[in-house]
Amino acid sequence: MGAERTIELLSSTASLCPVCLKRVAAIREQQGDAVYLVKECPDHGTFRTVIWRGAVPFATWLRPKKPSAPRRPLTAVAAGCPHDCGLCPDHGQHTCTALIEITARCNLRCPVCFAAAGASGADDDPSLERIEFFYDRILEASGPCNIQLSGGEPTMRDDLDAIIALGRDKGFGFIQLNTNGLRLAENPDYARSLKQAGLTSVFLQFDGLSRSTHQTLRGRDLHAIKEQTIHHCGAAGLGVVLVPTLVPGVNTHEVGAIIDYAVRHAPTVRGVHFQPISYFGRYPQAPTDTERLTLPEVIELIEAQSNGALLAEYFAPPACEHALCSFHGTFLVEEHGRLTPLGSGQAACCSTGEPRTSLPTALEGREKSVRFTARQWSLPALALAPADACACSATDRPQDDFDRFLARARTHTFSLSAMVFQDAWNLDLERLRGCCIHVVSPQGFLIPFCAYNLTSQQGRPLYRGMVQP
Repeated sequence: MGAERTIELLSSTASLCPVCLKRVAAIREQQGDAVYLVKECPDHGTFRTVIWRGAVPFATWLRPKKPSAPRRPLTAVAAGCPHDCGLCPDHGQHTCTALIEITARCNLRCPVCFAAAGASGADDDPSLERIEFFYDRILEASGPCNIQLSGGEPTMRDDLDAIIALGRDKGFGFIQLNTNGLRLAENPDYARSLKQAGLTSVFLQFDGLSRSTHQTLRGRDLHAIKEQTIHHCGAAGLGVVLVPTLVPGVNTHEVGAIIDYAVRHAPTVRGVHFQPISYFGRYPQAPTDTERLTLPEVIELIEAQSNGALLAEYFAPPACEHALCSFHGTFLVEEHGRLTPLGSGQAACCSTGEPRTSLPTALEGREKSVRFTARQWSLPALALAPADACACSATDRPQDDFDRFLARARTHTFSLSAMVFQDAWNLDLERLRGCCIHVVSPQGFLIPFCAYNLTSQQGRPLYRGMVQP
């Protein structure tokens, strides 16, 4: 039997007990190529959860930044993080994306839904006047940022176009729809109406290509519906981002196929944003480490299933949120379908890899991310031009290779990214304080996404469904 691997203490942080949700001390410790979050509650014992596992070194991935308080905190510091979210003055990052849940209704009953969608009726939807209040609160607390309209399933609302138009009138330049795509697939005129109202991008639930994946995660085979949605969005001028929820043993073998599919549907499809499953809801037994998928493991799946065409070195930590939350890489889709990296991963457009002599500020990262996301996830108008349209310059001079590269780069950039959300077992309050994706609560407070959706082992929420003062 080989020697037992040495456990190395890396750093300390704080977390919550997954049983009672009380704040507890936590440490990060490394054993081999895996890093664990370890915490102990005096009432409920010790919890140890893998947070990093794979060939990408943990230490080289970290990117410190100088925290920056919210533009205008809406809550005071009282009970301490994460019980004062709103945002409080101790939060270290501004809002990059504000998520507004405009309905709890849904036309699917997905086993992996974290929003408990479908549990209410139309009368429970926030009114247009209330949504205007949400927009105003975002501007008050954060200033203009990217908006994602979510739910439930937001297309259940017949006034979705009015909600979008209201957001554009308020000055939000990038509005994205988080959707399962069912209604968009029904009629191409629906996508056009949303585009005319001011919608920019569609964040499309897309878990894989096989019937078994769809049946397991969504309860029915949706492949043909998803493809029809993509076609209708492209015809309407809407950029699409494919968003797979990755579940070990269910669809992790489809990572490469999803990327290939997305590339075939470029430039309408602007990228793939992988989301490894997090465990919200009632889980009386803690999820095992085999049920976890960490950021380096997603990178390794991309490299392996692309047969080495997409290397780990092409991906880098984010500029905006905490480095342990996500990765990003930007590529050019060449004419034959190959993805060519635009710079090294350490200089990715949405990353913090550029050499510099001082720590970047959280605000710098936020501004960079807002601009990049709005640009990359939108469908450029040039992409809608006829395929045989002249791409020559005003002087009609012959194009060289560089001219052709620039012309294609205007329409065929492509992003690959992933974000690992936190649940009650792997919650790291250092990460949470660096969160830039904030949900607008029914009372109008801005709450970090993972805190808003967090539930105890028995399903008791920290924020969702709770009444804030």
